[in-house]
Amino acid sequence: MYGALYAFSLLPLGVLYVFSDIAFFIVYYLTKYRKKVVRKNLRNSFPGMSEKEMLGIERKFFRWFCDYVFETIKLTSISKKEMARRMRFEGMEEARVFMDRKIPIYMYLGHYCNWEWVTTFAMHAPDCLCGNLYHELESKTADRIFLKLRTRFGAHGVKMEDTLPTLARWHKEQKAMVIGFVSDQVPGFSSMHYWPTFLNQLTPTYSGAERIAKIFSGAAFYMDIKRPKRGYYVATLVKMCDNAKDEPKFALTEKYYRLLEETIRENPPYWLWSHNRWKRTWEDFCRVYPDEKERNRVLSKL
Repeated sequence: MYGALYAFSLLPLGVLYVFSDIAFFIVYYLTKYRKKVVRKNLRNSFPGMSEKEMLGIERKFFRWFCDYVFETIKLTSISKKEMARRMRFEGMEEARVFMDRKIPIYMYLGHYCNWEWVTTFAMHAPDCLCGNLYHELESKTADRIFLKLRTRFGAHGVKMEDTLPTLARWHKEQKAMVIGFVSDQVPGFSSMHYWPTFLNQLTPTYSGAERIAKIFSGAAFYMDIKRPKRGYYVATLVKMCDNAKDEPKFALTEKYYRLLEETIRENPPYWLWSHNRWKRTWEDFCRVYPDEKERNRVLSKL
């Protein structure tokens, strides 16, 4: 399968975008892939928006989502030179201060623009251990393919269950490291430690990134990604704090969601609206933990 993907990826990106346009027609008009989820998420996130504006964002989202799929396939064979031209990183100077002092950097980002291309950050920090945390996929074949793609440019794939021992080893060896967290996923009920208002909705969140940053200490950054035109992305590194240990409880998680919300509101189509982000509600959480003491125990955990 990887060989087939590699051969297909050798086509110029412009040709792959033709396939993306065809896929958009099929996905949006014929299969209507997750259109109900997308529409519900947009309606709840932007209650004052007109139907015409919402449908415009919806169509742009599906066009971009198809592009994301074929851009990710292109990651199989794209050259370092071409990748560096298409995926740029700004604000590296401030991050470099921490790298040179071997102070860990915890990089927060969301499912916004092409998060797979972000793994090429490792090319711009060759003297650092750049780790991206991931959940194993159910399909072993897909899991191996994505791991190969995500580590092709020098990043290290770290399984979620191996996070603490891996980071403890790197920390003990005093190695410069940048750890990326895609932190806007839906947590399980036992991991719903914090509930910020995000895009007009009370939202259960993971706090694992903050917990790890506090355990090992280090600076926290947010990656603000923009898509100036098709096939090009610019990621700007925004410092959130110098030392996570000095931040109040859940402050980093709150900062992250405020920054991510600002990014999304500025250009809504490029967030993963097809993700059923609000499938678990506060009412569901209370049903799972009907006892107030038990509920508070889960909420207070960090």
